[in-house]
Amino acid sequence: MNKILVIGSLNVDVLQQIERLPKEGETLAIHNKSTNFGGKGANQAVAAARQGADLTFVGAVGADSEGKSYRELLEQEGINTSHLLEKDQPTGTAFIMLEDNGHNTILVHGGANMALTAKDVEDADEYFRDADVVIAQLEVPGAAIKRGFELAKIYGALTILNPAPVTENIDPSILANTDLLVPNETEGAALIGLKPTTNQKELERRVSLYQAKLSLTNIIITLGEDGCFYSVNGKVGRLNNAIVNAIDTTGAGDTFIGTIAAHLDPKFENVRETLERATLAAGLVVSRQGAIPAIPTAEEIDELALETESFV
Repeated sequence: MNKILVIGSLNVDVLQQIERLPKEGETLAIHNKSTNFGGKGANQAVAAARQGADLTFVGAVGADSEGKSYRELLEQEGINTSHLLEKDQPTGTAFIMLEDNGHNTILVHGGANMALTAKDVEDADEYFRDADVVIAQLEVPGAAIKRGFELAKIYGALTILNPAPVTENIDPSILANTDLLVPNETEGAALIGLKPTTNQKELERRVSLYQAKLSLTNIIITLGEDGCFYSVNGKVGRLNNAIVNAIDTTGAGDTFIGTIAAHLDPKFENVRETLERATLAAGLVVSRQGAIPAIPTAEEIDELALETESFV
């Protein structure tokens, strides 16, 4: 099991259940409303921790009740919070609109997440020394990610970048130190200026574009209900999802990434096996509601693996 350091975001998720997204000028009723802990960084960290990985989190919360509660939550999950910093900004918030068909749309106020600095990351140097894997997303400042990936390369850790929220541009110095890129189909397409696709032949054709435009040779693209595509260490393939009753896709991609970080061999020798487990983990998440509350334990994933004879 890998030792993981996450440079990432922590948000309080305000979940609003709706029939569908409103049109411009239209008012619709909210069926139900709830508040949970989320944020891509925290989701990925908890997903890996619940599978037994050793986790250190580098991030920021506000000097508010939400920040205090978040620290307590991560500590309950066994995550090292010695570098979870308190900033003079409110704890980040995400407003999630969940449609009846299970799709979600999210608005994020970064808050304290956007106050994380490169110096804050440098102060966690001792934990970079021991890390097998360093993960980052794009919900904290680029300078912090850049410095974190530089330290990861100095100490020999595998770096995983989740380019979310979607963007057409990432600092080339971050990409230069990225070993594995894990976008969804929309994020992956935006990075090379094309439209999203789940077509395998088209995705295979695009591998060379990622190499040419981003200088990246290893990529895993999540495809929602269509599974995932990968081109890693010269191996290209696709996995379909396990059959589940999907009710909420929130946190599925983050759980997928956290599972990869926990189990992937730094030399990429167990890619297929790791992705099979990550697909099962994400399947469990979409069959439940919420982000962190829906993330499965290792035991739950093992049980589903026994029940699943094949991927269809």
